[in-house]
Amino acid sequence: MEHTKSAYQAKIESRQRVGNIVRYVVLTIFALIMIYPLLWLVGATFKTNNQIFTQISFIPTSIDFTPYIKGWQMGTSSFTTYYLNTFLYVIPKVFFTVLAATVVGYGFARFEFPFKKVFFALLMGTMFLPAVVTQIPLYLFFKQFGLLDTYAPLIIPSALAQQPFFVFLMIQFIRSIPRDFDEAATIDGCNSFGILWRILLPSLKPAIMSCVIFQFVWSFSDFLGPLIYITSPEKYPVSIALQLNTDVSSGVVPWNQIFAMSVISLLPAIILFFAAQRYFVEGVTSSGIKG
Repeated sequence: MEHTKSAYQAKIESRQRVGNIVRYVVLTIFALIMIYPLLWLVGATFKTNNQIFTQISFIPTSIDFTPYIKGWQMGTSSFTTYYLNTFLYVIPKVFFTVLAATVVGYGFARFEFPFKKVFFALLMGTMFLPAVVTQIPLYLFFKQFGLLDTYAPLIIPSALAQQPFFVFLMIQFIRSIPRDFDEAATIDGCNSFGILWRILLPSLKPAIMSCVIFQFVWSFSDFLGPLIYITSPEKYPVSIALQLNTDVSSGVVPWNQIFAMSVISLLPAIILFFAAQRYFVEGVTSSGIKG
């Protein structure tokens, strides 16, 4: 009897082992398919134009960092200027996004006020509104205040919680935190701001890091926003600088230099993601615990 049971368990373990191997093989294949464009991009930085358009393999024939050196000096300004310009509005935008989303999310999640359900429905409704619909009204609005050719139009909407995705993320995460903590803090003499600052904010780190990563990646790679509001070349961010360097008077585009700068432009987002990966995964999985 024991021999039969042992054989049955061994058979089950063998099946599980085979299933795990198949699962990992399939996931590895899909991972390689998904990461192949990035590998090809890195490999293309070491190729000539002819090799880029004739070779499908991402492995270069030689390693030469000249495209990175020359690419950094492309255009009227070096990419140092373009990177500084990008961070000048990306960092404030990320900060105000987190601040506005936290405050508004706290209000919806913890307080009762007139027409709360109506306002929440309107907030959720704007999630399905294409961003392009608001571009013309916002452009005319900022034009009236003389804010064109500045980074203010790129920052102000975030400070006013115009992106409901982050507000909704905060609302769901705060709702997952038991109200018993609030009540205990109230008994100890904390006001509403004290509850947010001392009790909820430490527990909101995963959700905050999720907002930081999403907003940083979206803002750093944003092309349409700076294209609409920024007109001075010395204020251009990296996204526009890359596009401008494809328009050369000689007609021969140095694609290896363009790809080299594209790889460098991806590094901040990649570094941030891996540095905060644990908080990001926890924030995304925990935000829907309690609806």
